[in-house]
Amino acid sequence: MSKRIGLDIGGRRFDLDVEDDFAIFLEKKMAQDFDIEANNDLKFVLQAYVKQIHELYTLEKKLEKILEQIQ
Repeated sequence: MSKRIGLDIGGRRFDLDVEDDFAIFLEKKMAQDFDIEANNDLKFVLQAYVKQIHELYTLEKKLEKILEQIQ
Protein backbone atom coordinates (compact mmCIF):
# COMPACT_ATOMS: atom_id res chain seq x y z
CA MET A 1 0.00 0.00 0.00
CA SER A 2 1.27 3.50 -0.69
CA LYS A 3 0.51 6.99 0.45
CA ARG A 4 0.80 10.26 -1.49
CA ILE A 5 2.80 13.07 0.12
CA GLY A 6 3.03 16.50 -1.45
CA LEU A 7 5.31 19.50 -1.16
CA ASP A 8 5.30 22.89 -2.89
CA ILE A 9 8.70 23.95 -4.21
CA GLY A 10 9.36 27.03 -6.32
CA GLY A 11 5.68 27.54 -7.00
CA ARG A 12 5.12 23.95 -8.19
CA ARG A 13 3.43 21.06 -6.42
CA PHE A 14 5.35 17.79 -6.20
CA ASP A 15 3.55 14.64 -5.10
CA LEU A 16 5.37 11.48 -4.09
CA ASP A 17 3.89 8.02 -3.70
CA VAL A 18 5.70 6.16 -0.94
CA GLU A 19 5.10 3.02 1.08
CA ASP A 20 3.01 3.46 4.24
CA ASP A 21 5.81 2.65 6.72
CA PHE A 22 8.21 5.07 5.07
CA ALA A 23 5.46 7.69 4.66
CA ILE A 24 5.16 8.13 8.43
CA PHE A 25 8.90 8.73 8.76
CA LEU A 26 9.04 10.96 5.67
CA GLU A 27 6.15 13.16 6.78
CA LYS A 28 7.78 13.74 10.15
CA LYS A 29 11.16 14.64 8.61
CA MET A 30 9.57 16.87 5.95
CA ALA A 31 7.64 18.74 8.64
CA GLN A 32 10.96 19.43 10.41
CA ASP A 33 12.79 20.54 7.26
CA PHE A 34 10.13 22.29 5.17
CA ASP A 35 7.05 24.47 5.44
CA ILE A 36 4.60 21.78 4.40
CA GLU A 37 1.69 24.24 4.32
CA ALA A 38 3.31 26.82 2.01
CA ASN A 39 5.68 27.24 -0.89
CA ASN A 40 9.37 26.48 -0.29
CA ASP A 41 11.93 28.34 -2.37
CA LEU A 42 14.72 26.42 -4.07
CA LYS A 43 17.48 27.83 -1.85
CA PHE A 44 15.62 26.57 1.23
CA VAL A 45 15.21 23.12 -0.35
CA LEU A 46 18.92 22.96 -1.18
CA GLN A 47 19.83 23.91 2.39
CA ALA A 48 17.54 21.16 3.75
CA TYR A 49 19.11 18.66 1.34
CA VAL A 50 22.66 19.56 2.39
CA LYS A 51 21.61 19.26 6.05
CA GLN A 52 20.27 15.76 5.45
CA ILE A 53 23.37 14.69 3.51
CA HIS A 54 25.55 15.95 6.37
CA GLU A 55 23.52 13.86 8.83
CA LEU A 56 23.96 10.83 6.55
CA TYR A 57 27.71 11.49 6.32
CA THR A 58 27.98 11.70 10.12
CA LEU A 59 26.03 8.46 10.59
CA GLU A 60 28.17 6.63 8.02
CA LYS A 61 31.36 7.77 9.76
CA LYS A 62 30.00 6.52 13.11
CA LEU A 63 29.00 3.21 11.52
CA GLU A 64 32.47 2.78 9.99
CA LYS A 65 34.06 3.41 13.40
CA ILE A 66 31.78 0.87 15.08
CA LEU A 67 32.50 -1.72 12.38
CA GLU A 68 36.25 -1.21 12.81
CA GLN A 69 35.91 -1.75 16.55
CA ILE A 70 34.03 -5.04 16.23
CA GLN A 71 36.33 -6.55 13.60
